Amino acid sequence: MRPTPRRALAATVLALAATAALSLPAPPSEAAAAPEAVCTPTQAVANGGFESGAASWTASSASLITTRTGQSAHGGTGYAWLGGTGSTHTDTVTQSVTVPSGCARATLSFWLHIDTAETTSSTAYDKLTAKIGSTTLATYSNLDKNTGYTRKSFDVSAFAGQTVTLALTGTEDSSLRTNFVLDDIALDTEDVTTPPADGTRTPIAPSYTVSLSSDTTGTVWTGHQSATFTNASATPLGEVYLRLWDNYHGTCSAPPITVTGVTGGTAGALSVSCTALPITLATPLAQGQSATIGFDLGISVPSGADRFGHDGAFSFIGNALPVLAVKDAAGWHLDPYTNNGESFYSLAADFRVTLDHPSGLLVPATGTSADTPGSSGRTVTTATATQVRDFAWAAGPFSKISGTSAAGTPVNVYSVTGISSSSAQSMLTTARTAVDAHASRFGAYPYGELDAVIDNNFWFGGMEYPGFVLDLVSTTALTHEIGHQWWYGIVGDDEYTSPWLDESFTDYATDLALGKTGANCWNSVSWASSAEKITNSMAYWDTHSSRYSTVVYGYGKCALHDLRRLIGDTAMAKLLKDYATSHWYGVSTTAEFKAAAQAATTTDLTSFWTTHRIEG
Repeated sequence: MRPTPRRALAATVLALAATAALSLPAPPSEAAAAPEAVCTPTQAVANGGFESGAASWTASSASLITTRTGQSAHGGTGYAWLGGTGSTHTDTVTQSVTVPSGCARATLSFWLHIDTAETTSSTAYDKLTAKIGSTTLATYSNLDKNTGYTRKSFDVSAFAGQTVTLALTGTEDSSLRTNFVLDDIALDTEDVTTPPADGTRTPIAPSYTVSLSSDTTGTVWTGHQSATFTNASATPLGEVYLRLWDNYHGTCSAPPITVTGVTGGTAGALSVSCTALPITLATPLAQGQSATIGFDLGISVPSGADRFGHDGAFSFIGNALPVLAVKDAAGWHLDPYTNNGESFYSLAADFRVTLDHPSGLLVPATGTSADTPGSSGRTVTTATATQVRDFAWAAGPFSKISGTSAAGTPVNVYSVTGISSSSAQSMLTTARTAVDAHASRFGAYPYGELDAVIDNNFWFGGMEYPGFVLDLVSTTALTHEIGHQWWYGIVGDDEYTSPWLDESFTDYATDLALGKTGANCWNSVSWASSAEKITNSMAYWDTHSSRYSTVVYGYGKCALHDLRRLIGDTAMAKLLKDYATSHWYGVSTTAEFKAAAQAATTTDLTSFWTTHRIEG
């Protein structure tokens, strides 16, 4: 995903980092060994959606928990409305919660909307503070005003086994109101403590078969999906997890992605804010054995020009198909969705996706597509893709132009209403040039055709999927998203744990494709703290989101430019080409890249990694 100046506004919305350091309590003394607690994944906040009024909550005023007009709920009808008076006062809602013990992770989350009459862009006059026990998790203010709701989440695992008070407090000064609106508060626990006996990533070689039919608008899709996979680990595989990523965009009571009628296993309870669905297999799989699960699938695309959303008549459907989570020595990777970057981690898979839709809608998609007539004014688009990590598509009355790159890659540009023909043609030229430029450096483009969907209303700039990108009219952004076909698509990584492995490498590749050398860019580096590193995970960047783009994109690509200058242009070009080849359709880690870089030069790189804060 490529941040743009347009995203700076979104960064204000998303960069709701805690202004007070998170200080979690020390563990109790180990005076006596206690029996090990057993984790029972649960949701510990009662009436978190306020649908039962003030039940389970204590409020400083009876009017705070409400269904009245003036604001709206994130889900259902009830919500908590703090502030909004424009006079000096304090509002508080609290609940005593017991954080279950024995679980690997406990996550507190809530959805927050802020609007304000304050006009300042620099002073936090009105504030909302979130606390658990005596620990301040975050403070927001009138400076964090946003359109709609944004989800906030915090790791509160250190409070396991304790009963503590969850407190949300809004304060206003003497003038100009600020509304702090809260909904769907949850404290979820999960158990991800049992790793396989080895570090093998599993399940491998997924093959997904999908058949979906849309409504007349292309915003509602229903049908069936199956997944066949193999256990690569020496440890028997008794369960798998499906990632229902786009449930982030809804609520657990009304999720936009629904899975029902599971065959080949038994579905458990949704976790991680309803983005992870465990399925216990009918029979555990030994190493090398395969199985198939199937399920009915429903997709409801919400409003909004998002990577999963619709901008009027145009729907963008990224990360909507459930994919298998990855298990390795660390256990199941069930990280939360992040809107600040990406959380996605999946192994290369094959997809055959059949999309039945009204003929008036064009449906660009991952892979190579073919259209056949359907019934009653409908068209069936069948898309096939091999060795891809995900599948995305769009639907709408797009304008389409096509061409072929000099190296022979078919390129299609789909534009929403309002994109001029000259802008579309410019993006086609950019795409044709970019795909060949990246291929010449890292290896031939393997995904058949390349589809670019253009909408200047995308708040996020651009977003990458295999063979399919969403973008603004921007030469730099589109070159970047196409670069992701190699750095994330072909050379995979755990995007939540190591976002630099796709974003820094892609921004570096973008510079090379556009003839930029990154001269002296490291000279402008200024670290915010000793904890800030290029290789930090999204867990860090979600609480320091105003720094994410600067460090991961900016400092990351500058570090790679510095590495190129240190070992030489020829050695760096060979390093990246060979590294891509050796990790083709595989997974990259920071340790592997550092080892490959060291092997490419006689210069000791130890001090280079330290100076550039590249750890792992």
